[in-house]
Amino acid sequence: MKNIIAISVPTGVGAEIGGFAGDAGHIARMFSEHFRVIVNPNVVNAGTLSAINNDMLYVEGYAFDDFFGGNINLEPVTKFNKIGVIFDRAIPDNILNIHLNTIEAAKIVKNYNIPFFELTDENTGISLMKDSSGISSGRVHNEKTLYKAAEKLIKKGVEALAVVCFFGDECEDENYNNGAGVDPIGGIEAVISHYLTKEFMAPTAHSPAFSRLDISFKRENYKVASEFISSTYLPCILDGLSMAPKLLKNGQIKRDDVKCLIVPKDTLGSKAVLSCCNTGIDIFAVKNKTVLSIDCNKLKESDIIGNIIKSNIVEFESYWDCLNFIKDKYE
Repeated sequence: MKNIIAISVPTGVGAEIGGFAGDAGHIARMFSEHFRVIVNPNVVNAGTLSAINNDMLYVEGYAFDDFFGGNINLEPVTKFNKIGVIFDRAIPDNILNIHLNTIEAAKIVKNYNIPFFELTDENTGISLMKDSSGISSGRVHNEKTLYKAAEKLIKKGVEALAVVCFFGDECEDENYNNGAGVDPIGGIEAVISHYLTKEFMAPTAHSPAFSRLDISFKRENYKVASEFISSTYLPCILDGLSMAPKLLKNGQIKRDDVKCLIVPKDTLGSKAVLSCCNTGIDIFAVKNKTVLSIDCNKLKESDIIGNIIKSNIVEFESYWDCLNFIKDKYE
């Protein structure tokens, strides 16, 4: 039986590895050869592709923090989750048809259980923004319409929620497309999935829809290439949600079963990291530049967790170095 570890790369913070389109997927797969790995969707989602495999547990960011906070446990599933899909009323009909075809393809090719979808009663209304540090964020102007659609699906018995909101065409970012910027929609995608996970405690993931096709006929940066080979990003979240663990008070996998949490070295201010600091779970901080700057020194100097850090915090120059270390320690 493999030991359990967790790998997180926060969404929308411009991580050099994992801040683009599934570009941390190979990292997660490398670790999963030796461990059972809890991952946030940002690590493995890659548009029409996904790095998820049977040795990974796909846990949305809000649930990820709640798990490490000791509020919920994870219950691995033995058959495909029943997935309900929420579509934003604002999605044009021709783009909606592409997504509906994607669902049918996933059902017939992979036997995924996707019995229902709901159109929101009203347009969701998405606005994008970045904060002063450069983290991408945004606002959902009509979250109530998402709630109503999710509620209908939950009442029909779905066990996981896939959400597709309309983003128009105002999301282009040249730096990001060149593999050097912050994902302009990553932050607001997290807002959407956090909200519905909190409300319904069901595995949730978001995929954007745009008013035009993004298939490219030119060579793109390798970090974002997966976003330019398909007209929809829905397949990767269906892959993840199909076997995502249930979020339960009395699930099989508890926080104390996790040997370590692996995060970029300057993102040590997350709720999951702070919970680990208070409980003694090992924290391994890997060199992986982001727009954040909360490293080990700043964490120890701050008063956000008091004066006691129970965890063993170790920094590594690469994920490969980290893997070699934890293989010796836990395998």
